[in-house]
Parts: sequence; structure tokens; C-alpha cells
Amino acid sequence: MQYALMIYAQPGHDDAVPEAERSTVQADYEALGDDPRFLGGTQLEPAETATSVRVAGGRTLLTDGPFADTKEVLGGIVLIEAADLDEAIEVAAGIPAARYGGVVEVRPVVARR
Repeated sequence: MQYALMIYAQPGHDDAVPEAERSTVQADYEALGDDPRFLGGTQLEPAETATSVRVAGGRTLLTDGPFADTKEVLGGIVLIEAADLDEAIEVAAGIPAARYGGVVEVRPVVARR
């Protein structure tokens, strides 16, 4: 089954990573790409660059920034293939943002028919 791992953290969270641990954090992210369960993923530009789009009454409405008013913002997405939720959680727990104050939301992907 495919799972989306959505990485949320406060802007600038990586500034709090001690200098001595930065290379380990980078290596952990790179290792994720080498994991055979890894299907794809990407880091997103900062939330300030986002544009939210809504259509209401036939009009397209644009808002600068993310739609949700929250301290944590979506910073990246990883798509994996895992046997079950437990295995997906194991992969998510290895994402550095989860160890440094962020959260990784694990969600099953709807199977294409």
C-alpha cells in the first residue's frame, strides 16, 4: 500500500538543529531516498511563497500564503510503499523533522482503479 508522509514543522525549525548534528540530519534525509520503499518526494519552498486558490460563485479567489492559520507548515512530502501502517510509521519516525519538533502525518494514498 502507498502512504504519503507529510512533513510539518515551524518555519526555521532546522536552525535549532545543533551544528554537530546537521550532517547526520542531512544524511538521514538522503538515506530516505535510498530506501527501497521510497517512491518519490520533495521539499517545498517556504509557506510565504504559497498561493491558496478557491473558487466561489464562479470566481477564482487567491490568497497569499497557506490557507490554514497554524504554527507548523507543510515543508515536504514523501511517498512510500509499505506493507502496512506500522511499517509506514517506522519510516516516518526516521524523518529528522519528527525528532526536531515537527510532525510527520502518515496517510494512506487512495488506490487508483
